Amino acid sequence: MGVIMGNRFARSAAALGVAVVFLLACATAQNNPKSTVGAMGGAAAGGLIGAAAGGGTTGIIGGVLLGGLVGGAVGNALDQRDKELAMQQAQLSLENAKVGQTSQWQNPDSGNSGTFTPTRTYQTDTGQYCREYQQEIMVGGEKNTSYGTACRQPDGAWKIQN
Repeated sequence: MGVIMGNRFARSAAALGVAVVFLLACATAQNNPKSTVGAMGGAAAGGLIGAAAGGGTTGIIGGVLLGGLVGGAVGNALDQRDKELAMQQAQLSLENAKVGQTSQWQNPDSGNSGTFTPTRTYQTDTGQYCREYQQEIMVGGEKNTSYGTACRQPDGAWKIQN
């Protein structure tokens, strides 16, 4: 029981750390503060949701990926299944898709859908692999697009870079 509680605390603490970093970044937003605050808050919330759902590192990172887009663009329009499908697709694409290869998800129940496309892969000076990406989510016929960079961590999970 103590190990389970310790793991939950560690996941929550990691997600909270992500949340703090993203919220601090909001303080420097100049061009579009409302959109930035929404995106950063969404990313933080996504990380917390991933941790609370017991998704481990992959779930937290997937939550941050999707949360950044959802918070800034589509808010609460996505249901839980939409979020799961988008997070799964993002992780699969980061891991397996070639640059320029677009993968798709669709929720037949909600009618919402999305795409995820790695746009560049590179290796840092320290040998870490990173991927830039574009993510689109269609909600009610409206397309919402976000861009970002994720880098592979030693445990194999992908982490969003600031």
